[in-house]
Amino acid sequence: MFDLKPYDKKNTVSYYNPFREMEALERELFRNPFGWFGTTSVSDEFRTDITDEGDSYKLEADLPGFDKENIALDVDSDTLTIHAERHSNYENKEGKGQYVRHERSYGSYTRSFDISGIEAEAIKAKYQNGVLSVTLPKKTVLPEESKHITIE
Repeated sequence: MFDLKPYDKKNTVSYYNPFREMEALERELFRNPFGWFGTTSVSDEFRTDITDEGDSYKLEADLPGFDKENIALDVDSDTLTIHAERHSNYENKEGKGQYVRHERSYGSYTRSFDISGIEAEAIKAKYQNGVLSVTLPKKTVLPEESKHITIE
């Protein structure tokens, strides 16, 4: 009889390959040639923290440099969408020639969140010091009443 054992990575021999590290570095360089500066594209998402506050959730989104008027919160069935838009003088054709370097991002940013367990009518939001704070009250779940059914 043969004793077949499942493949186990721990029991395999691994040889050091310096070219593997160079290939990984090369892939990263071509994927993101400007390193940290390349993260300012329009498609980047803004960062959020969500905490459980007991009877509600608190969502905090970092949106520095945005005007309050350029931030929108929309609820569509069980989805909350936060949309923020930032403009720059760099967008103007006459302003482009004045820049020596332009790293600050501008454009449209959107994130969506599932709010199926939230009282959508009671959501509240405020924007202060570059942070959007959204209070998401939880739906109150009433315990199901037990019923006795009589047999006819």
